[in-house]
Parts: sequence; C-alpha cells; structure tokens
Amino acid sequence: MATRKQDDLVLEAKKSAVKPPPLFKVMILNDDYTPMDFVVVVLQKFFSMNREQATRVMLKVHREGVGVCGVFPRDVAATKVEHVCAYARSHQHPLACVMEEN
Repeated sequence: MATRKQDDLVLEAKKSAVKPPPLFKVMILNDDYTPMDFVVVVLQKFFSMNREQATRVMLKVHREGVGVCGVFPRDVAATKVEHVCAYARSHQHPLACVMEEN
C-alpha cells in the first residue's frame, strides 16, 4: 500500500479482512398435491435450470422428500423462497420452499 512520510513517521494503510457472507441452501419440500410438472416449471423459472436438471431435482424431491435448488447469500435465498411460495400460491398449489444455512 502507499506510504507517506510525515515528520519521520511512516503511515501505512491497514488491510481489513472481510469474510464472505454465509450461504443458504434453498430447498423444495415434497407434498402430495403439487403436480410434478409444476415443480419442474418452478425450478426452470426461478433457478435457471434446464429441463433435465429440473427433472432430476423434482425426482429427488419426490423420492426423498426434499431437493436442493441452489446455494445463495441470505438475501438472495430469502427472495427466491418468497417468489417461489408466492408463485405456487397464485397457482393454488401448496408447494413449500424453505432455506437453511449451508
């Protein structure tokens, strides 16, 4: 960093260590009412997955009860959860989308 002499003193800029923000997993939970095709559409629309990726995640949700859609910083994850839940409700599906710290 830059140094400057001032009356025989050397001033140096301090480097501060900034930690990366904590990351959160966004997950979709299985239910008995939401159609599989709707889950695939949600994964494509909100998580930018292609049809094949979205189908894989949907099948994981169907078989195991939960599927990870992505890992994001807290504000992005919260926004995605809100958008998915609002979209599902507007189409009258009980699809649950949650987030947890990675």
